[in-house]
Parts: sequence; C-alpha cells; structure tokens
Amino acid sequence: VDLKSVSMSEYKVRPMTRKDLELAVRWAAEEGWNPGLADVGTFYETDPEGYWCGVLDGEMIASISAVKYGAYFGFVGFYIVKPEFRGKGYGLELWNRAMESLAGRNVGLDGVVAQQDNYKKSGFQLAYNNLRYEGVTNGEASIREGIGAITKDQLEAILSYDGPFFPVDRQSFLRNWLQQDGSTALASWRDGNLLGYGVIRPCRNGYKIGPLVADTTEIAENLFLGLQSSVRSGEPFYLDFPEPNEAALMLALKHDMTKVFETARMYTADFPALPLARLYGITSFELG
Repeated sequence: VDLKSVSMSEYKVRPMTRKDLELAVRWAAEEGWNPGLADVGTFYETDPEGYWCGVLDGEMIASISAVKYGAYFGFVGFYIVKPEFRGKGYGLELWNRAMESLAGRNVGLDGVVAQQDNYKKSGFQLAYNNLRYEGVTNGEASIREGIGAITKDQLEAILSYDGPFFPVDRQSFLRNWLQQDGSTALASWRDGNLLGYGVIRPCRNGYKIGPLVADTTEIAENLFLGLQSSVRSGEPFYLDFPEPNEAALMLALKHDMTKVFETARMYTADFPALPLARLYGITSFELG
C-alpha cells in the first residue's frame, strides 16, 4: 500500500477563515518573519478569498496567501508547511491551488533566496532582492519642520501619492494599513505639496517601518527619524527596502542598522516599473 497516497486522501485544501489566518500569522512569527500585531485584520480584509490552507485529518498543517489586487495583479505569501509535515507533497498541492486562483494575473512574491530555483520552476523571475535591516530606537524627538501625523482630510492625497509605488491600485488596503492599532503614520509637506510619507507599526518583536516613500533621501531620513522617535527608546525596529536603492542602504547604515536577511522579489510576468529610487521602505513581504 502506498501510504503517501492514502494520507493524501485525508488531505484537503480549502479557503482560510480569519481565525485560520491568525494561526498562519503565528506560524510566520515562529519562522522569524516578525508580523505586525494588527496585520491579520488588514490582510484579511484586502481579499477575504485570498487565503488557503491545507488540512490533514481536520488539522491545519499548511498555509498560503494568494491575494488579488484589481483584475491583473496578485501577491503570494505566508507559504508555510508545519515542520513535521514538510517534504510530503502537502505544500505543493496547496501552492498549485493558490496559483490557479491567480490565473491570468502577474503574480509577485518575496521568496526566501534559497527557494528561488523552486519559484523559477513555477514561472517566476527574479527582479531584485529586498533587504531587511534591524536597528534600535533612540527615542530622540526629531520631528522636523513640515512633518506631521496624517489626518483624515489628508488621506486622499496620501492614497494618490502612493499610486506609483505599487503595481496596481491598493487604496482599500492602504486605508486600513494607515489606521492600524498602535501605528504612527507621518507625512512630509511643503507649500501644500506632499513630499513623502511613512508608517511604523508594532510587531511581535519591536517595530517595523513600512511603507517609507519620499521624493528625496533627506525627506526619507526626516520621516525615518520622526517614525523611530515616536517609539520609546531601546526598542528593536526594522526597515525592508529594495537592494537597488543605494540611498536606502546608506540611510540604514548611517543609523547603525544591520542586515538581518534578504528576500528575492520575483514576478511571473513583466516587472512593474516601480520608482525604486524613492522607495525606502517596503510595506510588507507578505502582501507586497
């Protein structure tokens, strides 16, 4: 008897509930991905049908997100199989179902660099690497002139400014992201013109800045300083940025941040023409 096929017959792939996603986020924390404390709500509401799990004998043992943005783009994340069930084909069946749900779209992901070749077999191509850097907040109040908390009446301007930094419209996602519990969102203005904005949010371990987008490195640094000073001193904080943006790397190094890990940003179709030189902080590795 082929035990593998017998066990597969008790294995089901089904859509996740919000409660299932809470478990997947816990697994992500155990894998060291350090999700935000309030990410579940924002992630789930972006596409409630975009999350899949593998269930063996009634127990969830695998997760994946395949979130749809508009009609032409999707993003894959949370691809995790519980360690004791790896190497048995459960993940692949889940992966295939998730990719089927995104058929006809350009699909992006931030993959572990070691898994790059596996993703290439599924039609993904490497665009560039994203880097995660870690620092420690110093608590010094450094809100510069022209920088302030984002107010409700500024929301439309923020959503419009963000447009070029993502392959497609993500306004509904961003509305929720900017108002996450415990987060701080700052914008830089001059003469009524928006020059950049950023968000810092509490995570399982410390805080994460993202997104951080700005017209110049100076504005990005001012926002960066304002965000990290909004958190009490001595807390770990993280910044994820595209490796091609050398100014973002210089910013991280200038503030004594050190590299934690990197991911491979990959796409199945054309690489979106994002203004990487103005992208100093990626929103998330899970939803892009």
